Amino acid sequence: MTTLPRSPRLLLVSSLALAALGVALLGLPHGPQPPHPEPSSVATSDPPSASPAPTDDKATVGRAPATTLTGSAPQVRGSALPLHGESVVGDRAVQRSLEKAWPADLPVQDERELLAPGRELLRADATGVGRSRWPHVFSGRSGGAVAPAFATARFRIQAAIARSHGGRDRAVVHLVWAGTDRGGTFTDLRITDWYFTRTMQKGATTWTPLPQT
Repeated sequence: MTTLPRSPRLLLVSSLALAALGVALLGLPHGPQPPHPEPSSVATSDPPSASPAPTDDKATVGRAPATTLTGSAPQVRGSALPLHGESVVGDRAVQRSLEKAWPADLPVQDERELLAPGRELLRADATGVGRSRWPHVFSGRSGGAVAPAFATARFRIQAAIARSHGGRDRAVVHLVWAGTDRGGTFTDLRITDWYFTRTMQKGATTWTPLPQT
């Protein structure tokens, strides 16, 4: 003997409950499922960030640090340079790297005329020897009476090039050098730039160094 529900409302509630149970059963996965990996076991890989080209942050003499090539000059790759402290043996590699990174764009004669005073200016700036030859360059440093920062005997220029800079009558001498300071610390691969402008003197053109700013 079948017992009928006590009321239509109870029948409706029972039907809804059975329908909900059927939907829930249909939503269950059939068969065994592979276990989900633990959060800690999921490997993540972020795209590698681009690393800047190494640069040398050593300060030049009497000025703010000049760590990169200026103007149109590209940076010399550190991997092409010799190890620090390699002495004169590695200077050829420095010169080759500099010339490769910044191809020549001046006549050979102009480059020769620029390199000689560029080297002398750097030596005078670092060691104090010969500053009186360029009073307009060193006049901003108490008349050139600033004590030299580097010992003359432990100073050397590792590489030097001359290139145009913003026009046919402007040039820059880019130098890489090494030296021992007054505290006895030796550092190499230092960078200094000297800028020149072509002027007319006594009917002939000459390259004149500009004061450091």
